[in-house]
Amino acid sequence: MQLDIQIKRFNPEQDREPQWREYTVTLEPTDRVLDALHAVKWHHDGSLAFRRSCAHGICGSDGMMINGRNRLACKVLIKDLRQPIMVEPMRGFPVVKDLIVDMAGFFDKYRSVRPYLISDEAPPRTERLQSPAERERYEDTTKCILCGACTTSCPSFWANSAYVGPAAIVQAHRFIFDSRDQGRAERSAILNQASGVWRCRTIFNCTDACPRGINVTKAIGEVKKLLVKAATRPPHPPPTRD
Repeated sequence: MQLDIQIKRFNPEQDREPQWREYTVTLEPTDRVLDALHAVKWHHDGSLAFRRSCAHGICGSDGMMINGRNRLACKVLIKDLRQPIMVEPMRGFPVVKDLIVDMAGFFDKYRSVRPYLISDEAPPRTERLQSPAERERYEDTTKCILCGACTTSCPSFWANSAYVGPAAIVQAHRFIFDSRDQGRAERSAILNQASGVWRCRTIFNCTDACPRGINVTKAIGEVKKLLVKAATRPPHPPPTRD
């Protein structure tokens, strides 16, 4: 089938403003948007720039806007889209070139929530055990592949780039609710700041954008509830004196 695809192009070394360019390629209905981009790059314009790696929805490198929605190009089938297909870079990040965005700030926020196991205890001789129920508690947020689709679909992030963003909160959730981790208070203090979870307005864009099906809004809500519960917990009584 003949496919019309419009791509928002921008080369900061040559262009003052982004420009839409249209290409016609031949593909099968079961091909993916990534195949269309390859067809453009390999047969029409070798200067087209975009990220991709595994092509199986695991690495998260080919996140972009497809027909106005954040998606992974390697997962979206041509047959499921109206023509012309319109592809542009994710919003809210500086554009390096064409569909490639600068994600340095995104990963700075990811690192800010301490996305690793924190424990003051000496490592055990075997693995740190937990029950199936304890593992299930944070199962959903282990699926994050850091593609950035949730964060760049968020109006709160568009309005204020200081917002830590949905992806970082998802990563914090994964460890906050891990029974083996002891860094809950540290991460809670980070997320309880003005740029933390309270900037979320529960719009659900992030949940819709997630290519891994994570209920991002639910995870953010659970972190909010945890912070509220900690704030309303009565203080410890003073120690009694003999």
